[in-house]
Amino acid sequence: MPMKIDIGKIRNIGLAAHIDAGKTTTTERILFYSGKSHRMGEVDHGDTTMDWMEQEKERGITITSAATTVFWRDHRINIIDTPGHVDFTIEVERAMRVLDGVVAIFCAVGGVEPQSETVWRQADYYRVPRLAYVNKMDRIGADYDRAVKMLVDRLGANPIPINFPVGSGPEFMGLIDLIGMRNYEFSEQDLGATVTETDIPDEFMEEAKSRREFMLERLADFDDDLMEKFLSGKEIPIDQIKHVLRNATIACKAVPVMCGSSFKNKGVQRLLDSVCDFLPAPSELPPVEGIDPKTEKKQKRSASIEEPFSALAFKIATDPYVGRLTYFRVYSGRVQVGDTILDIPSGKRERIQRILQMHANKREELKEIMAGNIAAAVGLRNTVTGSTLCDQKHPIQLESLQFPEPVIYIAIEPKTKADLDKLTDALDRLADEDPTFKVKVDEETGQTIISGMGELHLEVLIERMKREFKIEANVGKPQVAYKETITTESTAEGKFIRQSGGRGQYGHVICRFEPHEGEERFIFRNELKPGVIPKEYIPYIEDGLKGAMESGPIAGYPVIRVKAALIDGSYHEEDSSPLAYKIAGSLAFQNGIRKGTPKLLEPHMKVEVVVPEEHLGDVVGDLKSRRGQITGINPRADAQVVDAEVPLSEMFGYSTQLRNLSRGRAIYTMEFLRFDFAAEEIYKKYVANF
Repeated sequence: MPMKIDIGKIRNIGLAAHIDAGKTTTTERILFYSGKSHRMGEVDHGDTTMDWMEQEKERGITITSAATTVFWRDHRINIIDTPGHVDFTIEVERAMRVLDGVVAIFCAVGGVEPQSETVWRQADYYRVPRLAYVNKMDRIGADYDRAVKMLVDRLGANPIPINFPVGSGPEFMGLIDLIGMRNYEFSEQDLGATVTETDIPDEFMEEAKSRREFMLERLADFDDDLMEKFLSGKEIPIDQIKHVLRNATIACKAVPVMCGSSFKNKGVQRLLDSVCDFLPAPSELPPVEGIDPKTEKKQKRSASIEEPFSALAFKIATDPYVGRLTYFRVYSGRVQVGDTILDIPSGKRERIQRILQMHANKREELKEIMAGNIAAAVGLRNTVTGSTLCDQKHPIQLESLQFPEPVIYIAIEPKTKADLDKLTDALDRLADEDPTFKVKVDEETGQTIISGMGELHLEVLIERMKREFKIEANVGKPQVAYKETITTESTAEGKFIRQSGGRGQYGHVICRFEPHEGEERFIFRNELKPGVIPKEYIPYIEDGLKGAMESGPIAGYPVIRVKAALIDGSYHEEDSSPLAYKIAGSLAFQNGIRKGTPKLLEPHMKVEVVVPEEHLGDVVGDLKSRRGQITGINPRADAQVVDAEVPLSEMFGYSTQLRNLSRGRAIYTMEFLRFDFAAEEIYKKYVANF
């Protein structure tokens, strides 16, 4: 297959969904039918291509977003298979930033589940066009129409079903395409590789006509010519239906919906057809926007090889054979092996030593990579997740990635002193790969503290440390990562003056601090009158303010949700220095936070429990006893779904308790919701120790 393929035939897609909706199984089928692999891996057997880490095979879940490339109908499809577990939500977030389309996979029994909502919101934020694939139609309790209705009720989507199932549960036989009005059956003799297209059976014709009419009625909203033909009863050409649906999908105004059973090898080829038919090529999307780092003027780059090179690094990984790998999406231009490029955040030049096309954890060497493609580079030492890579003569800074604050932490120490350096190196490399994994040393105790997005998140990283880096460590109990903030406005001074003969140090600032409710942890504004403090010192004042946020006045937890304005100060022509202003900024922050009525914040989690009716009362009572607020109870085909908001501190050990309450029949998912003011008992229980 030639590497240089028309950019209009490229699709950069991700598969995303709730845990256990069948993403990895679907990817395995895609690899098989496209000829990329010659056998099917099964999650249950631990032999899938995309889940190649040992923990992924053991747990049957996807942890890292694996990348691969397949070819279908002369199209090149770059696929990222993302995790479904909420602890690894950053993997979904960073994949979403560089994708042009998403296949959202839903279970035909469970429908829209909590992580599905999270993924959908992320896709909304980045305006990524979507297809919906209702999987597991072979399961008892499968209900295609109910799953489609949930897309409207829970996600506010505009789903347009383009096929429907022939039978459901064990009776699921195949599907009927509403665009071409054809019946598709999938041979069980060759694992579904042979697809037979036939006329629609008589017993399904009336239903097919009714559903097609509904589809066309919805599409008529997007095109006047189609509406005219529909209202006058004229035949609408298949190409016109596809064209209108494609435009509506790319504009994020409609979501084509398909059904199938990946495990039973039914429907995956039609899903691939829809990826080619309805999801956009890089050239069909608006130019990517950024700013010139020198002039701060807005710039645009279109997906053309004629434009200067620009790319976004969205993932760092450590490969046992080639070392540090940087995954990047090329937005414009091209880059070749041996080229020297600019890494914007560090301001340093980087040389591309090798370019690799990744297939899960296997690789193929490339000489160059062009606009619209995804690849991995070897040799980038300073690049981090979210870095912009660009042509040295035409610098541009693309929008980076925002990472959530950790909500849980654990103390860790090596079992032997000889392992101390190895532990530090291993943790640094893991933190390099995962921006939501933080490592710091407690200055008072000397302990190494690691923090992340949940118990499973840290558990997996500790296992990786033991297996990949061969380090044995003593691990403490998980603790809640509280935060601190201010609740009232305050003004404070920071003054650092030292005179010790000869040149001294002089830094003096006055800042105003206010609470803010936005997502950003810290907002800084310079409101100084010209000439009060030379502008070259301002960045150092901001650095000092930021540095002081790591330890709050109540219990030493990091400070968030603060808006700081530099309003006054003074300088000394001889003694003022960057260090003096950095320290002055830090002192002003410490003083201002103490005066701003500081409060402790605790993480609250969104919890969903799926529980049989007979155990509902026990589960609800238990959640309330954990300071939980029940936000909804909804019936499902075979159970009740309880939605609740619960402080994280009350959720440790919940999986064991839930098993006991439901005799092992209930399941739950939990994801971070927000930081809220801590209850009085939290102050007494935790803060009293500091």
